[in-house]
Amino acid sequence: ACADILTRSGIHSHVYDKNEEIGGLLTFGIPEFKLEKSVVKRRRKILEDMGVKFHLGKEIGKDIPFKKLYSSYDAVFLAMGTYTSLEGGFKGENLPGVYKAIDYLISNTKKLLNLSNGKSEFINFKGKKVVILGGGDTAMDCNRTAIRQGAQSVTCLYRRDEKNMPGSRREVKNAKEEGVIFNFNIQPVDILGNDKVEGVKTVQTELGEVDQNGRRVPVPIPGSEKIYDADVVIVAFGFRASPAAWFDDFNVETRKNGLVIAEEDQDYKFQTSNKKIFSGGDMVRGSDLVVTAIWEGREAGKSIIKYVS
Repeated sequence: ACADILTRSGIHSHVYDKNEEIGGLLTFGIPEFKLEKSVVKRRRKILEDMGVKFHLGKEIGKDIPFKKLYSSYDAVFLAMGTYTSLEGGFKGENLPGVYKAIDYLISNTKKLLNLSNGKSEFINFKGKKVVILGGGDTAMDCNRTAIRQGAQSVTCLYRRDEKNMPGSRREVKNAKEEGVIFNFNIQPVDILGNDKVEGVKTVQTELGEVDQNGRRVPVPIPGSEKIYDADVVIVAFGFRASPAAWFDDFNVETRKNGLVIAEEDQDYKFQTSNKKIFSGGDMVRGSDLVVTAIWEGREAGKSIIKYVS
């Protein structure tokens, strides 16, 4: 989105992406049945025809030092998202058969796009009893992907009631229609198993007082333990900031939670503490909507035009 705005103003823009295809979560996080990858590929061709240059499969800080970009360009826009998965912090999370939601979704898209480097990358739940922990849209994507892979059963456990699920109502409705079993007011305590996953130990919850975010806190009910059989478990608790190791070297300030500070209400919108570096999207505001990230990319593009002028 930022490159689009810059290019339309006659400014040469290069996009560096660690993945082999453009689009970030649009390509790798959102499943094909919700967003056809042909749409993103068409957008790439349009941008390339406009003059945007893509450098794909290049991870900054690993394949290319950030210093090289910083010294080669008049301004840099960071739009690297939030890719660090939140964990439950309970026993058994590292057992074979426990997967992070984003790893599962990315593996399926890479298989779809023939980008897999080896068979080990593809995570297939065909014929398996799947338990998914979480209640957001990412959990719904995992639910519906597992169904399409031919899982024996897909059970989604969420610690609050249905009314308080963060995922969209339509997504939940679609998942139910496709055969996903939902169990509400259920909180995971442990993932059970020795050499691999065998089940999930849970407790029932009831909603207590409202927290600082305006949501009622789930309170465990003593003596309500239950075990759900599982061959595989997906942890879909959301994402947090993924600040790069080189931020400090280039005076890119972050908040305590790791999000980049790039305010909207300043002379140059979305400019970081380093005047040459701008940032937007999830890495500034936390996990949010696609349209919000696109808007911030466009607004940052306008600021960069002002800055380089």
